[in-house]
Amino acid sequence: MVTQRIANPFIPVRFWAWPPDIKITMNQEIFKIALNTENLSHLKNYTHFSKSKNSKCGDEIKIYLIIKNRKIVNFKYESESCIYCQASASLLSRNLKNEPVIKIKKFLNQAPFLFEKNELSLNSNLKKFSKIMNKRNIARKECLLLPFKGTLKALIQNNTKK
Repeated sequence: MVTQRIANPFIPVRFWAWPPDIKITMNQEIFKIALNTENLSHLKNYTHFSKSKNSKCGDEIKIYLIIKNRKIVNFKYESESCIYCQASASLLSRNLKNEPVIKIKKFLNQAPFLFEKNELSLNSNLKKFSKIMNKRNIARKECLLLPFKGTLKALIQNNTKK
């Protein structure tokens, strides 16, 4: 069924356009970050592992770490998740390599506060997280924090391969 638009003299001409413009609301920066999948894979000889699930939306992520000399040497992840969780995991996996575990634990514990203030207490390489962890994305906070929680779980529980 086709409807005909009748001009109404009381509605300004600029509102006569049909159909209305539909704009993409997803942050293009998040999409670019999520497209980098260099660390999206399974790791066979991991030293630390965790599996986390977001109970609100069903996102699931597996974190595989190789730690030597108290530094993360390799970081891989597998996920069945939304674009926000994928972007967060991608950024996390690229920026935590060769960082001391002590600093990483401190940073991961501070992650929930990044939505309120954009100051990071770690080195300048980790300031990249302010692109996704900000007030604009607070509605997707749980999705963005899932890789952080999974990584912290792997480091704290020391879930090593048997």
